[in-house]
Amino acid sequence: MAIHSSNDFQEKSLPALQLTEDTEDTDDPGPNRPTRTRIRIRIPKEYNDEPVISRLVSHHGVTVNIAAALLGANARDDGWFDLELRGSSRQIQSALIYLDEMDLEIWGDLDTEEDGW
Repeated sequence: MAIHSSNDFQEKSLPALQLTEDTEDTDDPGPNRPTRTRIRIRIPKEYNDEPVISRLVSHHGVTVNIAAALLGANARDDGWFDLELRGSSRQIQSALIYLDEMDLEIWGDLDTEEDGW
């Protein structure tokens, strides 16, 4: 799986994605703190019958905001999604691992602004 920065699209490893903390409490670095990240993914057409985004919610407990999507007519092509993921650090890491295990292309927004929930 390749993870790309939206700025340079160079190949990155999974930990390169920046999770933006939505809390002022820096004394609690635990895995349950509220966090968000913005990613863009390409879902190949062979996964058209798989509920990839739905599983992010149901299996990994993250809230998904679909900021943009590009889908071909009758879902015959790859799908491109611009997603904002919100949840605990643990939930978001679990969701990213799930996408990685599916070998999807992921681009991370490394310049995400912190705006709180």
